[in-house]
Amino acid sequence: MKDGVLTTTETAKLLGISVRTAQLLIEGGGLPSWKTPGGHRRVHRADVEALMEQAKANPRRVTPETPARMAKLSPDDPQHASALVSALAGDFPTAPNEGSRLQAVLRSGLVDSPAEVQFDRVTWLAARGLKAPISLMTVLTPELQWFKSRQGLDMMQTPRSWAFCNHTVLQTGIFEVHDLQEHPSFAKNPAVADAPYFRFYAGAPVYDPDGFALGSICVIDFRPRQLDKNQRRTLLELAAIASDEVKLKGLTAKS
Repeated sequence: MKDGVLTTTETAKLLGISVRTAQLLIEGGGLPSWKTPGGHRRVHRADVEALMEQAKANPRRVTPETPARMAKLSPDDPQHASALVSALAGDFPTAPNEGSRLQAVLRSGLVDSPAEVQFDRVTWLAARGLKAPISLMTVLTPELQWFKSRQGLDMMQTPRSWAFCNHTVLQTGIFEVHDLQEHPSFAKNPAVADAPYFRFYAGAPVYDPDGFALGSICVIDFRPRQLDKNQRRTLLELAAIASDEVKLKGLTAKS
């Protein structure tokens, strides 16, 4: 450690987790970081300590079962990462295999990657085909909802706790909310209760080659509405096309 700056290994030691899990948190946006000229990630010790204190101070993030659950798991077990994310990342639903899903996100190389025309075509078609002012390709990291592609929205990311897609990645079909303001899970969401005042959401999962849901193709509107049968089919097909492009991207990276 030098001047309060930690390597990934030092971060892992401080948090009591494996280096692989620390890498997952850092690369996924769970901790602010930067790259050295040599390409190595570095974080500030103060940010790690703040994350630890945040977890201790928020009883909804750390339940009495969390330490015991993590103690039973090897630091190299993907479920150790899942338990850590549940403790530190925020108040949102996660799948039992969240640790493995987050490793798949890391492997995909999508987060913080530049815009790519194949994904922009999908979100463009989603916005036009479903007559929606906003369409997105989202990727869910430990603490962020990152937009690989976006139409009609300036921001590049949101806190993961804002993400309607947290529910989308838990199922195989479409997750649709006709009126977000009237839904008990979303009425107090900052993007619903305050500007930009979202009212409608529909999304379908985007998968990697191993079947992990990385995020979604979704559409959002400022008024309550409902997709018809053809529009639902369109959204599913566009998500399937995006999944195929993710697989092709992975194959290209390996070749």
